[in-house]
Amino acid sequence: MDNNKNQKKPKRQLNTYARFSGLAVQMFAIIGVGTFIGYKLDENYPNKHNLFTLFGALSSVIISIIYIIRRIIATSKEEQ
Repeated sequence: MDNNKNQKKPKRQLNTYARFSGLAVQMFAIIGVGTFIGYKLDENYPNKHNLFTLFGALSSVIISIIYIIRRIIATSKEEQ
């Protein structure tokens, strides 16, 4: 009985690591897409300070942080 419990713990840890590494890839993708959209808008509507790229990058970072926090909260609720 104790042996079975010990075998499940490393598997759960591996599952958690895989889930969180997937979140890192998703965060990178969100930031990349937001910055790319801002860059393309700056190409089509030029301005002095590349504001669309700055706004796209900043907003996508904020969105990705909110997304990551929500996923972590949901994961912790699942485990309880």
